[in-house]
Amino acid sequence: MSDMLVTSLGTQNNTGTTPLELTTAYNTKYDTYLKLFSGEMFKAYESACIAKDTVQNRTLTSGKSLQFIFTGRMEAGYHTPGDPILGENNPPLAEKTILMDDLLISSAFVYSLDETLAHYDLRSEISKKIGHALAEAYDKKVFRTIARAARSAHPVTAAPGPEPGGSIIQLGANNEYNAQSLVDGFFEAAAILDEKNVPKEGRTAVLSPRQYYALVSQTSSNILNRDFGSSQGNLNSGEGLYEIAGISIRRSNNLPFLVTGSDSNSVASVNGENNDYTGDFRTSCGLIYARDAAGVVQAVGPSVETTGSDIRTMYQGDLIVGKVAMGAGTLNPAAAIELQSARS
Repeated sequence: MSDMLVTSLGTQNNTGTTPLELTTAYNTKYDTYLKLFSGEMFKAYESACIAKDTVQNRTLTSGKSLQFIFTGRMEAGYHTPGDPILGENNPPLAEKTILMDDLLISSAFVYSLDETLAHYDLRSEISKKIGHALAEAYDKKVFRTIARAARSAHPVTAAPGPEPGGSIIQLGANNEYNAQSLVDGFFEAAAILDEKNVPKEGRTAVLSPRQYYALVSQTSSNILNRDFGSSQGNLNSGEGLYEIAGISIRRSNNLPFLVTGSDSNSVASVNGENNDYTGDFRTSCGLIYARDAAGVVQAVGPSVETTGSDIRTMYQGDLIVGKVAMGAGTLNPAAAIELQSARS
């Protein structure tokens, strides 16, 4: 009678019969599973991570922090004949240091990996969940940082400054889901950014899903065709509202959106955070910003590790860990705007 275990191993990758061949088949099979798992985790992370491409990103190759340099405005003046030009009109400078937070992880233990990972639906589900968990933590840090930037003064204060700081737009009491108030907020934000000479390219708004669908459904305010005619928004699909006032729109559940709290610090710090992401976000209901509003330093990109054969034998399964090492901080407050709605 044939050995069913040997048969299963052999048909997964090859038809080895000797112990060496079977060991090779076993290791090759797990290598294949790890590559598939890592690839699916990375795809899920990339698709779920909204903030990554909307702010400044730099890779940290050594050390524990990165410095970002701010430059202020320069002045122009008339040249006097005969006077040497010495390049003395250097712009005022300021420096911002962003620290690396502790390692951010999401993990799962898969029992009897030899059998479980052959069921691709389960493996796919686990890999996606790990990717989504890491992306969610990433976005939460960045969005809180942008909200903090909107409440901050600019670090460059020397002449001919000071440079403008962040801005807050009040939508009115309980107007966080009022489509007309949101649209008016978008045009006010565009005007503010223009007045601060923030580039038009790369302006982004992040709203809650309910706000986004309010914009699409409340057509009495001419929101769907205000910018691009009938192609701007689709009631049937609930999609297609791409931008307002030149500001691209994204939706996320990871905003610090009307965060409930009994004290002035509705989001407190947690162990492992080396940058400050705290704040009172009880009236916060949306963000509009440009790429320079915040910066992210990353030392370890999204990746996957699994336990080796010894642990697999001892526990009859694998510990699978997805990880990211990053930190976020405010950069140019002039590029950050927070939407707020007072609570009655």
